[in-house]
Parts: sequence; structure tokens; C-alpha cells
Amino acid sequence: MNGWSHSASPKQFMAWIGLVPAEHSSGKRIKRGEITRTGNAAARTMLMESAWHYRFPAREGRTLRERNSDIPDHIRAIAWKAQTRLCAKFRRLSAAGKQTVKVVAAIARELAGFIWDIARQTSISAPNPA
Repeated sequence: MNGWSHSASPKQFMAWIGLVPAEHSSGKRIKRGEITRTGNAAARTMLMESAWHYRFPAREGRTLRERNSDIPDHIRAIAWKAQTRLCAKFRRLSAAGKQTVKVVAAIARELAGFIWDIARQTSISAPNPA
């Protein structure tokens, strides 16, 4: 079973991957811990590795533009929004003194949301194979 078939929202997709914090609650007290790591380990690892690249400034070189020329404009717009937003978030959280591994986990979680949005957009616009 894949993550798209039962993910009605980005939060559900993030939970399927295992990028949500553990929670220990009792009454009104809520304590959140590390990420759960209960989901798809391969997808989570790929997202965490990808998140490290957002420590560099957002840019789009000629090679990338040429490679992405066949991708629809609305998908490229989502990808560029993710690129600029996540690069800025990485710098902001790092400047605030957050631990780098926690910054990477936060970036990976938000990146999963952008991936969910792109998957949703492509499944809406994809033709029926029937």
C-alpha cells in the first residue's frame, strides 16, 4: 500500500512517513518528543537527506531549467515555492540556534507536505488509463 492511497491530507502523509512528533499526554498536559519513525523508512530517509540541501540558497541554474522544461508550470510553481520557503526556513531556524538535526527534521516534514501537494495535483490532472 502506498502513502497516496490513504492520505487525505498532508498531515496524514507526514504521519505515514513517520515525520510527526511522538506525544505523551495526560489530561491537560501535552508533551511532544522526537519524530515517531513508525512509517516508511525509505521515504523518510530520502526526505531527511533531501532536507540537508536546503541549507544552501535557493537558485535555479540553466541545467535545472532545461531538465524541468517538460514539467507543467503549476508543478514548477509549487516546487519553486518549496525551494524558496524551505531555504529561508532552514536559515531562520539555524540562526535562532536550533539544533541542526531538528532543523533538518522540520524541513523534511514540510517538504513532505509540498510533495503531497504535487502528487495531489498530478493525480487530479492525470488522464484516466481506462
